[in-house]
Amino acid sequence: MGSRILPLRRLFHTLLVIAGAALGLTAEQAAQPKGIDFNREIRPILSDNCFTCHGPDEKQRQADLRLDRPDGVFADRGGYRVIVPGRPAESRLYQRISAENRLARMPPPAANRTLAPQQVELIRRWIEQGAEYKPHWSFIPLEETPVPEVIEGKWPRNPIDRFILSRLEKEGLRPSPEASRETLIRRLSLDLTGLPPALEEIDAFLADRSEDAYDKLVGRLLASPRYGERMANDWLDLARYADTYGYQADVDRDMSPWRDWV
Repeated sequence: MGSRILPLRRLFHTLLVIAGAALGLTAEQAAQPKGIDFNREIRPILSDNCFTCHGPDEKQRQADLRLDRPDGVFADRGGYRVIVPGRPAESRLYQRISAENRLARMPPPAANRTLAPQQVELIRRWIEQGAEYKPHWSFIPLEETPVPEVIEGKWPRNPIDRFILSRLEKEGLRPSPEASRETLIRRLSLDLTGLPPALEEIDAFLADRSEDAYDKLVGRLLASPRYGERMANDWLDLARYADTYGYQADVDRDMSPWRDWV
């Protein structure tokens, strides 16, 4: 009996050592600071709190300082630098946003804006990691992503399908069966125009047995003015468009020409 227990104990101790090493590696990986992305994490903070006075508007710019681009922030400005990569404590930007004296802290009291402690810490870490600026995302060239190989090679009809199927296979899932033609036209119409299809449109699609019937339906919906109106809604919402002021008088606003243009 004892001779059987001894190997089991050795096996148990071995497993403990392996598990401990794995946990140590995981903890070490977790302790490594994640790289901070300027466009995703830093630019929004600076845009909301700093760009009014230190952004692209030359007439509103203060202290001849732009924070939306690296020009000048790393240069010597007469005994100090706005940002010293890797050294937050020597960076005037961090010194001002973390100053205990409210009159010395940025943004100034008149701006009625205050950075949250988490935002200050994020900027500190960004400077500590090298303060890497990136151009606006729209100016960054797209990187071509290789199309993944999939097991069920007959299902995809285009490269996007391969990405979808690759993730499904990774999760152990299979694609849903193809929807009926009635369901397809309803989904397409609601997605692209926000409106259900008319009965005549459904009948026409069901009667079209050509191989490119689906493609023709997509093309017709994309060419519809209803599609343009649906896509414009997002831009109107971002601009906070409204036909009226919405206050106590709720009077009309003469903004319809701009709405129609969008």
